[in-house]
Amino acid sequence: MAFPKNSQETKRLIQAAFDQDIPVHVLGQLSNMLISDQGVAGLIIIMDKMKQIQIRGNEIIADAGIDMIQVSEFAYEHGLSGLEWAAGLPGSVGGAVYMNAGAYGGNTADVLKSVIALDHAGHSLVLTKEQLGFSYRNSGIQQNGYYILQAVFELAPDDKAVIRRWMDDFNFRRISKQPLNLPSNGSVFKRPQGFYAGKLVADAGLQGVRIGGAQLSTKHANFIVNVDHASTEDYVRLINLVKHTIKQNQDINMELEIKMIGKGFAEN
Repeated sequence: MAFPKNSQETKRLIQAAFDQDIPVHVLGQLSNMLISDQGVAGLIIIMDKMKQIQIRGNEIIADAGIDMIQVSEFAYEHGLSGLEWAAGLPGSVGGAVYMNAGAYGGNTADVLKSVIALDHAGHSLVLTKEQLGFSYRNSGIQQNGYYILQAVFELAPDDKAVIRRWMDDFNFRRISKQPLNLPSNGSVFKRPQGFYAGKLVADAGLQGVRIGGAQLSTKHANFIVNVDHASTEDYVRLINLVKHTIKQNQDINMELEIKMIGKGFAEN
C-alpha cells in the first residue's frame, strides 16, 4: 500500500507496477466502495495525501485526493458557484470524476473542464470533459482504467450569500434524509430510469431488513448501514436480496452505484 504525496510519486509507482505486471488500484476516500473480506491483490495507492488546490480566474484546480467538501468550501470562499451540491458530499475529487458523482440536480460533469491522468504505463494525459464520455454515475475513466491526478473545475462568479444559502439547504436535506449517524458507503443502487432506488426498495418491503451486521437503512432505503461489525459478505447478501426481489416483483434490474473490488469479486 502506498500514499504518494504528489503526481511524480504516483507516476513512479504506476510505472514500477506496470513494469512488474502488478495490478494497481488507485483509491481516494473509499466513500462509495465495498472491499472484499478476502482482501485486494496488487498495489493499493491511496491518494489522500495529494490535496493541493488553487484558483485561476473562474477555475479551481484540485488534486485527486482532496475532499469534494473542501473544494466546495474553497469555491464559496472565492465567490464561485457550481459546486454547491457538493457541500456535504463525501469522497475525493478523483472519485467524483470517476463516478460522475452528483446530488440535487448537480453532477461533476456539469462543471468539470479537464483532468490530468495517467494511463496504465504511467504516461501523463490531459483529457477534456468531452473525451471523458460522462453519463449518469459513469465516466470513460471506468472503462479505460486511467488514474486521475488532478481536475480543473470551471465555475461562475456569484454572490457569496446566495452560494452559502444553497450549500446550507443541500446539507440540511442530507441531514434530514440520510443515515449520517451510522457508517455506510453511500447510495448503493443507481436510480433506474423513471424510478427512485430507495422507494423501490421500500415498496418491496425490504427497508429495515438486516443480514448479519448490515441493514437497509430505516431512514433511507438506498443506504446499507453498518449496525454491528458488518462483513462485506453481509452487504453482498443484502445487495443480492434487493436485486432478486425487485427483479422478481417489478422486472427492474437494479444496477450498483457502489464499486466492489477485491478477491472474489468480478469488479464492476
